[in-house]
Amino acid sequence: MQLTLFTDYCFRVLLHLAREPQRRVTVAELSDWHGLSRHHLVKVAHWLGRHGYVTTQRGKQGGLRLARAPQDINIGQVVRATEPGFDLVECFDVTRSQCRLQPDCGLAGVLGDATRAFLAQLDQHTLADLLPSPDGARAIRRTR
Repeated sequence: MQLTLFTDYCFRVLLHLAREPQRRVTVAELSDWHGLSRHHLVKVAHWLGRHGYVTTQRGKQGGLRLARAPQDINIGQVVRATEPGFDLVECFDVTRSQCRLQPDCGLAGVLGDATRAFLAQLDQHTLADLLPSPDGARAIRRTR
């Protein structure tokens, strides 16, 4: 499974804004800092604004800010909203599937369970969980 660049960029913007809650951050600043296309970040910022994750303001004092507190932004919800779908294999879409193994194949069940587990894990975390703690350490540690 691989998340789209759009989802990746949404998280980069959200994390950047969460780290600087006291000020507005411009798309140009985000583009320069992260080395990402301004064109793509404009689309990301627009989408985040339309979906209530950020507030946008135009003009000289303009920029982006989080519209919600980091603890109110659920990671699983962001992923579900930004990803086009979770059809890992053709047979997940039974209306389009041409797989002849579908009637008695267990792969879809296993992959479906894995996808649900992946999303359930993301649902347990908010943007606040991804931010550094006051002592500089990351709040969430990777497990092996």
